[in-house]
Amino acid sequence: MNRDLFREFAAFLAAAKWDIALLQEVPPRWGHRLAEATGSTGRMALTSRNWLRPVMSPVARFRPQLAGSWEGGSNLILVRGALPGLDGYRRGAEITEFRKTALTWFPERRVMSMVRLGCGLSVANLHASTGVQASADVMRAARLATARAEEGPLVLGGDFNARPKSSDVFEKLEAEFDLTGVTASSSIDHVLIRGADSIEGPEAWPAGRRDVPDPETSLLIRLSDHSPVVRRIVV
Repeated sequence: MNRDLFREFAAFLAAAKWDIALLQEVPPRWGHRLAEATGSTGRMALTSRNWLRPVMSPVARFRPQLAGSWEGGSNLILVRGALPGLDGYRRGAEITEFRKTALTWFPERRVMSMVRLGCGLSVANLHASTGVQASADVMRAARLATARAEEGPLVLGGDFNARPKSSDVFEKLEAEFDLTGVTASSSIDHVLIRGADSIEGPEAWPAGRRDVPDPETSLLIRLSDHSPVVRRIVV
């Protein structure tokens, strides 16, 4: 698909039911626009390949196949509405604090970003390195996130680039930080929680659910190479 797909992606995200969305590998020029299109508040953390962004972003608007990943990337946290509480009332989801930390710089910059909400929930978003570096990134992110969340409830989600069936990092996360709830044994995308009650999920959407029709050709467009993971919690 040799055109910008912002409108399709924004419409897809706006129509989905969520209070908090954790996105990785988002073109930085999309961040503010996605928040506006979804009626949410956003916090963005730049990741890798952003040094050419002033040159590549204009190219990507009209010829995204030429820019590819060299347009630059970011992690994005979006928050809207309010969060369900154990007592049945919905609690404020306004962002009261935002922090970001580089987990590693080589071979690519990887970042954990984190918000604290008015209801006391902390939410951390990461995209870990690939290969053997993944576990180190995930453990450092968990260490930072649990320290910053203190005794409050915590969500740690994103692309862990590690699978429970082939990595012991998830056992370490539970033993050391009480972070639980992997998506599936073969998944690399997870929404782990601590100090909150899970009432549904985590569950990855079927691949076809992220397809939308192209109005010009009627062919299906797959908006992401990762299926969204959905988890419902109360705090």
